[in-house]
Amino acid sequence: MAAFTGGVLLASSLDWPAASFAQAGRALGTTSGPRDDGGAPGFADVAEKVVPAVVSIEVEQDPGKPDPRQRGRMQVPPGMEEFFRQFEGQMPQQQRPREGSGSGFLISPDGYILTNNHVVADADRMNVTLTDHRTFRAKLIGRDPTTDVAVIKIEGKGFPTLAFGNDEAARIGNWVIAVGNPLGLDFTVTAGIISAKGRGMSRLLESRYAITDFIQTDAAINPGNSGGPLLNARGEVIGINSAIASQTGFYSGYGFAIPITLAKQVADDLIKYGRVRRAVLGIQIGEVTPEDAKAAGLDRIMGVKVGALTADGVSGSPAKDAGLEVGDIIVKVDGRETDRVSTLQRIVRGKKPGETVAVEVARFGERKSYRVKLAEAPNEAAAPVTASRDALPAPDEKVDVMSSDKLGITVAPLSAAQAERASVPATQRGLRVTEVAASSGNRDKFDAGFDVITEIVYPRPRRPVRNVDDLQAALRPLRGGDVLSVTVYNLREKDSRLVTLRVGE
Repeated sequence: MAAFTGGVLLASSLDWPAASFAQAGRALGTTSGPRDDGGAPGFADVAEKVVPAVVSIEVEQDPGKPDPRQRGRMQVPPGMEEFFRQFEGQMPQQQRPREGSGSGFLISPDGYILTNNHVVADADRMNVTLTDHRTFRAKLIGRDPTTDVAVIKIEGKGFPTLAFGNDEAARIGNWVIAVGNPLGLDFTVTAGIISAKGRGMSRLLESRYAITDFIQTDAAINPGNSGGPLLNARGEVIGINSAIASQTGFYSGYGFAIPITLAKQVADDLIKYGRVRRAVLGIQIGEVTPEDAKAAGLDRIMGVKVGALTADGVSGSPAKDAGLEVGDIIVKVDGRETDRVSTLQRIVRGKKPGETVAVEVARFGERKSYRVKLAEAPNEAAAPVTASRDALPAPDEKVDVMSSDKLGITVAPLSAAQAERASVPATQRGLRVTEVAASSGNRDKFDAGFDVITEIVYPRPRRPVRNVDDLQAALRPLRGGDVLSVTVYNLREKDSRLVTLRVGE
């Protein structure tokens, strides 16, 4: 489901989407900054100290390359669709470089700059301009699409730098300042507050390994702000401005920044290794629903659901090897409560491949603890193999169909012909969900026509679902308000997930 009506857009003004740091040298000092007691904010003092370390990044892409604007990153303003459509196919191919701009900030006196991946991802040339009007040719050190973080470098010494703050200590309601180059207006300062934390927008970063743990702010952020710093009241960086929620593509009150603790970890790896060494548990995770919490025996809705155990093509699933199962709710890692997906991602991202973590799970009324040795994820996440809606035609053979009033769904066995056409593994063949009633409380939990129920996970025991009788047998003892957990295989995405359903009256 889209996070906002108008969508979430990367906050760059591009024509296409887009070793630990030394804090010595001319690291900029901090100020007492705005006060939370209602006193007059000292924004001027903060701005005077931080702006010299913020840079403008101009990028170029050679002509003849595919135009990334066709990736769906750009939006036509509402009401202008017909105006632009009349020119389709009439405009000659531009044979000049595509240009764009973004922001960044210096993190070391010898010229390392932190910015967004989407600012520099498709650039053939990058020029960096400082507030004193000096311009430098920059080179790419490394970038990470899964966090939208990149590091570039300019040659020189004695550059001003920004100090890092602690985004975890930042609170909703604290004053923040955004600095960048929006809409071609260089070195612009805006102010606001932190309006939310831990904001997850999985569809913004198109990777199965994407980590989405954004800081939300109402400080004005516009195209061109991408890569610039979000600072606390003391002038310390707590985030990298990255995206906006907007119906028009311009500021509408909601901006999003990547937490600096995460960005710094990524940048350290990029500088030291040239790539990100990402630790993984080997699981597919999801937020916990009220039905999941009830099935797990939790007294409140919290934790992270294990939807599948994944090998990731590296060294199997560490979680599976340790004893975790599909349907487990992870409630703690190394003694820290995991209240949501972004919290678990933050904890694991702070670890290195090969480290061992203590994982506590709730498993259908029981509490269990495991020691999991983290594996290293592939450096480049493979795009999921998907099937179009035409890849699975209507059944061409007669099959039994079952309508369940208790679940509000209609199911039919996945036929042999359908399974073959969709290349479904033998272990993932079960009951295809053909319809979901509009009045069903489970209507948002299925991709009708493409979801296949393959296993009953809860109530125990776990057992496969191969025909209508298997599902009927599992439903027979259940009453209104009870829950049923099933494993579901999606024919388009080619992966499995756990779905917990509430049984109707």
